[in-house]
Amino acid sequence: MYTPLCRLLGIELPMIQAGMAGGPTTPELVAAVSEAGGLGTLGAAYMEPEAIREAVRSIRRLTAKPFSVNLFVAPMRDDYSRLAEVQPVLDRLGAELGVASGAEPAPTPDRLERQFAVLMEEQVPIISTAFGPLPEPLGRTASEAGRLVTTMVTTVEEALAAEAAGCDVLVAQGSDAGGHRGTFDSERHRDGSLVGTFSLVPQVADRAKVPVVAAGGVMDGRGLAAALLLGAQGVQLGTRFLTAAESGAHAAYKEALLAGTEDDTVVTRWFSGRPARGLRNRFIEEAERSGVQPMPFPSHNTATGPIRQAAAKQHDARYMSLWAGQALRLLTRDTPAADIVRGVAEQARGLLAAGPVYRE
Repeated sequence: MYTPLCRLLGIELPMIQAGMAGGPTTPELVAAVSEAGGLGTLGAAYMEPEAIREAVRSIRRLTAKPFSVNLFVAPMRDDYSRLAEVQPVLDRLGAELGVASGAEPAPTPDRLERQFAVLMEEQVPIISTAFGPLPEPLGRTASEAGRLVTTMVTTVEEALAAEAAGCDVLVAQGSDAGGHRGTFDSERHRDGSLVGTFSLVPQVADRAKVPVVAAGGVMDGRGLAAALLLGAQGVQLGTRFLTAAESGAHAAYKEALLAGTEDDTVVTRWFSGRPARGLRNRFIEEAERSGVQPMPFPSHNTATGPIRQAAAKQHDARYMSLWAGQALRLLTRDTPAADIVRGVAEQARGLLAAGPVYRE
């Protein structure tokens, strides 16, 4: 199970816990994964810089092993030119939760450079990015400081661009993955590039010179074994950790995940303005039924914030962004993250040692 990826990242097992923004990746979850031999990742995209610093220090109090921090690199330029068209839909949905209508969205803060500065100051060893590689001069600064950078990609074209930008590891995200599509240009790919994991991974692995990690639909040792046979050097699991004991996911979110099945997810742009896979719920159904197109990211994400926050306070999963992959039947309730890591590794090791198994 010790692949070149493990040697590069300083980990024992070829498993990365995805950096899921919005609260699920608590310091306890990140540290537990790293302590078990994988690579824990803090989802810091929406965090204030000082909150990232505090979380990083909390992780370090729990483990001395390597970990990663994930950031969004999409430009945070607001475009509210279509707010008048979108606002009535949001007002109608928000009214069901008691959210005041017509409130002017606040400007979206652009935190990337300040977030990155904290990662440099705190000597975070591995930086994970979504929506593209680190822009210059941040990428050059990270490289000169000896930091490793992993970037999520959804096509071979994106993989080659990320590699050319100096990324050390490519996370090939298949269409069955939960959460935001890592697609670099969401205007060109309006639904995000939707190439399946089994199709994407070998094509990226055949062309990339740096290690490739498979993401999307990997929930147990069968997924890890399959990924290694496809040419990946490891896997990234996100949804699998959402119901772990250390997960910070909302209780209503966890219950919705545990009740979900493989055909309950859809790709929508209505929560954030970028395509993301999550559980179908009332918010998505009513918003899509309106026929109105959402605003671009990040403005739409900011505009829907009051609804998502009210839903969380009221424990109402019908209006929450329930990001999830397609392999939901493989979830377990409150399993310690370390047990997940070790269980995945043990199952994969056994499968790879035994060879193909056919069932009558």
